[in-house]
Amino acid sequence: MIKMILAHSKILELVKDPNKKLIENFSESCLEGAGYDLRVGKIYKLKSGGKIGVSERRTPEISEADCTNYILAPDEYVLIETIEKVNMPENLLARILNRSSLFRCGCSLFTAVVDPGYRGILTIGLKNLSAFPFEVEIGAKIGQVVFETVEGETKLYSGKYQGGKVV
Repeated sequence: MIKMILAHSKILELVKDPNKKLIENFSESCLEGAGYDLRVGKIYKLKSGGKIGVSERRTPEISEADCTNYILAPDEYVLIETIEKVNMPENLLARILNRSSLFRCGCSLFTAVVDPGYRGILTIGLKNLSAFPFEVEIGAKIGQVVFETVEGETKLYSGKYQGGKVV
């Protein structure tokens, strides 16, 4: 099987197609050669622990950071909600990657695959791995989403986070 990553022109075609709308709240300035830069929409602080078990899942309580610039303390972890919303067709999945500026500042994203059929905003973890504070601004480019083709019959996403629930 040959893995195909969508290039600039194909992403733009799927964004402009009114039946697909691959990325909502799209900005052409974020479109790269083979991906799209995601921007920070909201930042959430974790207020409690969680659990992932065999028959039980409990996500943490969160609170929105009400600011335009957030100072991430050393070793601090937050959840980022993107400005963009994706509408994944059945023949695509997406991976979210760090922008190089982020890891150069000592921070990293924690991401998951965006499955075929998922529709909604994206939630990304951000952790400051450095010994120094890191400032992130609402609207800043934080990561890049790369779209890959899926071959064969698939199962569309129908999980808990459909529609863009943060937790």
